[in-house]
Formats: sequence, C-alpha cells, structure tokens
Amino acid sequence: MKVPDSQIIALLGGNGVGKTTTLKAIMGAVSAQAGSIQFIGQEILGLAPSAIVPLGISLIPQNRGVFAPLSVLENLRLGAFARRNAKEIRADLSDILLRFPEVREKLRAHGGTLSGGQQQMVAIARGLMARPRLLLMDEPSAGLAPKLVERLAQIIREIHQMGTTVLLVEQNVQLALTVARFGYVLREGRIAMAEPAESLIGNDELIRQYLGG
Repeated sequence: MKVPDSQIIALLGGNGVGKTTTLKAIMGAVSAQAGSIQFIGQEILGLAPSAIVPLGISLIPQNRGVFAPLSVLENLRLGAFARRNAKEIRADLSDILLRFPEVREKLRAHGGTLSGGQQQMVAIARGLMARPRLLLMDEPSAGLAPKLVERLAQIIREIHQMGTTVLLVEQNVQLALTVARFGYVLREGRIAMAEPAESLIGNDELIRQYLGG
C-alpha cells in the first residue's frame, strides 16, 4: 500500500479486517511480524511511537482519546508535546482555533463534558498541533450526526489543502470516497481492491462483498 504525498487515501473494509491494526503498526503501537513500513524513504518499522511522531506522523484514534480530566486547551497542547519551538506552537494554536470555532468556544471545558462531536473536533485539532506531514484518521465519523459528518468532510478537505497527507480509515464509504482520491479495500488482512475513488464509489459489488452493505 502506498500513500503518496499531499493526497487523501481511503482504507476501507468490514469490521475486524485489520484497518485499525494497520494504522497502529504505522505508529509503532503494535509490532509488525514482517515486512517494511517506510516514511519519506526512512524505515520506521520497529520504532516507538515517541520516535515516530517527531518524524511527522500523527494519529487521531477511533475512540478520540480526549483526556476527560483535562481542559480542551490542555488537550490541544498535548498534541505539540514533541515540538520545541514555542513561537510556532502558539501560531499553530491560533490558526487551529480559527479553523475550529467549535473548539475555540470550549477551551476551558473539561474533555469529559463534551459531546461526541465536540470531542472529535478536539481530537482532530490536537492531531494537527503536532504539525504532521501524514495524518492518520481512524473512523472519525463514528457516532456523528449527519450534519456533523458533512462538517467532517469539509475539515478533511481543508487539512488536505494545508498540504497534509491523510490516510483515512472509514466505515462510511460515501464519506471516505467523496473526499479521497484513491481507495484500498482490506479483506481478512489483505488488500482485496485498489482503485481510484471514483471507480470504487459506484461499485455495488464492493459494498456487498467486502463491506457488508
């Protein structure tokens, strides 16, 4: 599987086929048994997450991972834990708060008091605070109302326009293939299909056989 620079790539498949495991392997959160994971020409297989994040990879986990006892602002600052330039961090925080008015309005609220949609926006904003070159997004639409899914699609496009590469794991096929340029379909841990998004989006066989729809 290849994720070209400055593109949005969708990784699709039914439950339990290995989508989340793939993202965790890229981040070093699970150990791959074989093969190679390369980022900008560098082998990263075997590196710890603490070594991978500074290289320019950030993960927005499926469960959002917002720290309930911390304020929204504290959650955002944690996203920049691997960075050292305080001036750049402040500038990025200001920019992100302009892009995410939903987050800006809740800066002093504790993460545990937020709705699911608000937590998702905080998780995305926190991921961007790492200033990633590659952003991994694991089921960002899970549990969101349709109107928030539309907002999510807009945000993913904006992240791409910022020059960030996105690898998007999604059960919402319509969302994923609307924003992505290319899609991979996993089945039982292996790539079963690899096609441009426009070829996959109207593929009824894909929906029926691989995604369980």
